Amino acid sequence: MMKKWLQQLMVISVAFVTFGVISPSHEIWAALQQKEDIKEAGEAQHDTRYGVQFDSPFLSDRAEQPRIATEEDLISGARDLAFVKFGSKIGPAIGNEFDEVIFPQIEQVIRETYGEQFQMDRKLAISEQPSGGHAEKIFNIKDAETDKNLLLFHVRTEKRPQDGYYFNFHYHEAADDYETHYALGDVYWSKNTPPKWLS
Repeated sequence: MMKKWLQQLMVISVAFVTFGVISPSHEIWAALQQKEDIKEAGEAQHDTRYGVQFDSPFLSDRAEQPRIATEEDLISGARDLAFVKFGSKIGPAIGNEFDEVIFPQIEQVIRETYGEQFQMDRKLAISEQPSGGHAEKIFNIKDAETDKNLLLFHVRTEKRPQDGYYFNFHYHEAADDYETHYALGDVYWSKNTPPKWLS
């Protein structure tokens, strides 16, 4: 009896303190009442825990085997990944010059590499995500079966005294352990610091 009296006092107090925003007939009070009724009836309560595991053979297979690309896949993927890296701030400013000056050289390197690797019966793939921030990676071309990178295409931001900022496009080859910078060209930005990649 005392318990019921305290519960009613609590309901009235909450209604009074909240100026009626939480009414005594609110679902919370009904749920509390049901719990009390169950406890009083002596019914056992069970703590049921559920575990869910998602298995996706598509995702696990995809992680193990990269998508094999045709020569045209590599070329269109290279351009797409370059513009993903540029983002919405850098892309519109340098896009035309990139397409006219830099990309034809990237395309030539990819076509030559594809031809060489095709003759060796190697299947190629392209990386899926360029690096952001200040990192240089645009994309990599790799052997799809061994997952070894063959070419690394990069862009480096360079500050030149008196001139301002340039984007230096270059690539590296596995043949010399990626040590040599093979120049593709430079694109001028401005005297102001460029935004981060992917922004």
